[in-house]
Amino acid sequence: MRQCGGVNSTESTASTIRPLPRLMVAPNGARLQPADHEALPISIEGTVATALACQTAGATGLHAHVRDDTGGHSLDPARYRRLLAALEQAECDLFVQITTEAVGSYRPDEQRAVAESLAPTAISVALREMTADPDQDAIGQFYRDMHTRGTSLQHILYSPDEVRELATLIGTGTIPADDLQCLFVLGGHGSNDHATPALLDGFLEARNEALGSLALDWAVCAFGIEETACLLAAHEAGGKLRVGFENNRLHADGRRARDNAERVTEVVDRLRHVAA
Repeated sequence: MRQCGGVNSTESTASTIRPLPRLMVAPNGARLQPADHEALPISIEGTVATALACQTAGATGLHAHVRDDTGGHSLDPARYRRLLAALEQAECDLFVQITTEAVGSYRPDEQRAVAESLAPTAISVALREMTADPDQDAIGQFYRDMHTRGTSLQHILYSPDEVRELATLIGTGTIPADDLQCLFVLGGHGSNDHATPALLDGFLEARNEALGSLALDWAVCAFGIEETACLLAAHEAGGKLRVGFENNRLHADGRRARDNAERVTEVVDRLRHVAA
């Protein structure tokens, strides 16, 4: 079934929730510009071309951001609709996940409005951003509505403590316990905040401690030159992977990647070597 349409029917049910893809590409994110790398896509056309190249290289999913006319971060539903329609028109077969990332520009209610307007097939939501809203009833209703609509909602978690916070919110009924999907973020955007495989240990310990009784579909992304090593560690631990220029533009040996597809190729090749 083609997944690039990216929008669910309002009559969808939780039974339609799709598992995370094995290898998702995050080609642009919200912050970087072509000045950071000439192959970083910020237009809809560029994102579609990158998605198709990454699909050929072995990616099975796309973590999609859209930009405004100046190249800045946007959560404009109309832009997302144009991107999803363009992916569909291009006969892209990737699992497509949009984001509600705030980047300091959107309130939780505005983030929820984007998701509710689009009713996407898949979406990522940063737990710390959504729970910053003091309206706990609205937060809980949002998570329940997304689950009922059949949206694959991936909780972005930036620390092991946020894994524990997620467990607490599941315990209070704010977040549904079924079809649980997470992204463990290793490292950050700072120049001295590069990830190492050892950072995964804290997330896995928190998962076992706080979520051990629940089925969890989880993935990892990692910032910096050790991205590939971190993703291989996640694979060995049973997780899924997210690679791409949003987090890193260097290969494991320090070479600058030509484009997102080349980053996908390196990870795919390393996974084949592990399996051999």
